[in-house]
Amino acid sequence: MAQRKAGWKGPKKFLFRRRKFCKFCDEKIPFIDYKDVKLLQGYVPERGKILPRRISGTCAMHQRELQLAIKRARNIAFLPFTTD
Repeated sequence: MAQRKAGWKGPKKFLFRRRKFCKFCDEKIPFIDYKDVKLLQGYVPERGKILPRRISGTCAMHQRELQLAIKRARNIAFLPFTTD
């Protein structure tokens, strides 16, 4: 008989992941305002980079609006570009 490798652990179990949904579509927010700093800070981590769609869960249309709002808020100093 053939021997099994020592590292073999059996069949892999697949974990069920909840599908991320767009918060803006779900709550029917018509416009992402650049002056709403509390909302925008949720999509900008400490490093100052904008979170991608696969992490934030936003749809393509709202990701573009969110990106534009964050950039506008940075330019008029509502949000920092980076943290020191």
